[in-house]
Amino acid sequence: MDVQAYLERIHYTGALLPTRETLRDLQLAHLLSVPFENLSIHAREPILLQEEALFDKIVARGRGGFCYELNGLFAMLLRRLGFTVSMLSAGVARDDGGFWPDFDHMTLMVLLDHRWLVDVGFGNAFRRPLWIDQGEVQAQGKRSYQIDADGGWRILKEREDGKEWKPLYRFTLHPRTLSDYADMCHYHQTSPESPFTQRRICSKAKADGRVTLSGMRLIETEGQERRERVLADEAEYAAVLAQEFGIVNYRGRC
Repeated sequence: MDVQAYLERIHYTGALLPTRETLRDLQLAHLLSVPFENLSIHAREPILLQEEALFDKIVARGRGGFCYELNGLFAMLLRRLGFTVSMLSAGVARDDGGFWPDFDHMTLMVLLDHRWLVDVGFGNAFRRPLWIDQGEVQAQGKRSYQIDADGGWRILKEREDGKEWKPLYRFTLHPRTLSDYADMCHYHQTSPESPFTQRRICSKAKADGRVTLSGMRLIETEGQERRERVLADEAEYAAVLAQEFGIVNYRGRC
């Protein structure tokens, strides 16, 4: 892996010592630079969970990806910088109160002074690492997070100001390897029941908000302001991809 090229991709010029501060700054830089997107699925581009393929897509070609790609490659970067990192299996919360199965989501645990939850592949969630074992509320801006123990699971919950707690996903602390996610990665690329095959999504954090393409809808938030409009056609879609996300020559469809 070309570490310097990766750091340039996420516009990171800070310290590289494996500290809590470096981890925090790297996670934020990644979220502000690399979009969460499933465009490969709709362009019929196979997603390969291999370091060379992930590096080529995300760093060399300036693309994004979904959790297995983003967290998988980020884990490799962190290890090259001297961090102790484990890939963890997670299940995303369902609307019926349950959770999707193991390996539905990949998240990361980094061992420093404490065990920290790190995630650059879960859309609009926490921007700084969370202390896994604290058990208390951890505030980040207008959102708060809490990690509860439930048997062999840890459940990550989120609360926005003035709203109730909601679960995001549950995870175990058992270390995994990239190949462990291959079956669910294939499922999410091919199953009509997967949310990733049903519509295109491309989303990236901004300093005080977020920009998202959901199908043909462009959604922008900044502070308390929210703007939404429907794009006219594929030409405008391609223009927004290039302008907002730096993605060019995309040839997929909804």
